[in-house]
Parts: sequence; C-alpha cells; structure tokens
Amino acid sequence: MKLSTRITGLIPALAAVPVCLSLITPATAAAETDCSPDSVANTVSSATGAASNYLTAHPDANQVVVASYSQPRPVASANLRAYFTAHPQQYQDLRGILAPIGDTQQRCNVTVLSPEMASAYAEFMAG
Repeated sequence: MKLSTRITGLIPALAAVPVCLSLITPATAAAETDCSPDSVANTVSSATGAASNYLTAHPDANQVVVASYSQPRPVASANLRAYFTAHPQQYQDLRGILAPIGDTQQRCNVTVLSPEMASAYAEFMAG
C-alpha cells in the first residue's frame, strides 16, 4: 500500500475501528482506566469525527489530503509534509485531535489500527 494512501486513508479507515473493537480484549489495563471495547471505540470515533470536521473547516488542508490519494508515495509524503510544515498550527491542531487514539492504545495495551494505519499514524504524529 502506498504511503500516501496510508497517510490520507487514516481518518476514513479509523471509522471502521469501532466494529473491530468488539473483538479486541485489552491484555492489561489499570483498574482505574476504562479500556472496555465501548470506551476505546468511543475514543476512536470522537477523534476521527473531530478530525473529519477539522478538515472540512480547513479546505486547503482537506484538499492536500484528498489530492495525496492519487499521488505517488514520495510526492504525497512531500506534499503533506510541506503543507503541514507551512501550516504548523493546523498540524498541531490535528495532532492534538488524533492524540487520544495513540494515548488509548498505549494506556489500554490494545491495537486499534491495522499495521498500515499504525504506520501512517506514527509518521503523522512524529511530524
């Protein structure tokens, strides 16, 4: 799978995560932490919904993301990086919106992303 597809497909692909979460049981979780499948699914749903709304409200960012679907991997990566480097507040905003997904995965010791989506998520979050 091309990196551009992985990166730009992250938000739509995460929408399917709640369905898959009913099959996932956290390996370990602190007693005070709600790591139930419903709680994890809610976190993912909230984050992806907020990210989708954010991109809708920022058409230039949305355009770069959508355009990357049809671009070769190196071009898409470079264009996404260039856009978010030139718009650091938008990058920080989206990073903050998506952070709860990674926080939940780490806190609950669960994997809610496919390997491809996990790679795209990690790359985006790393900057």
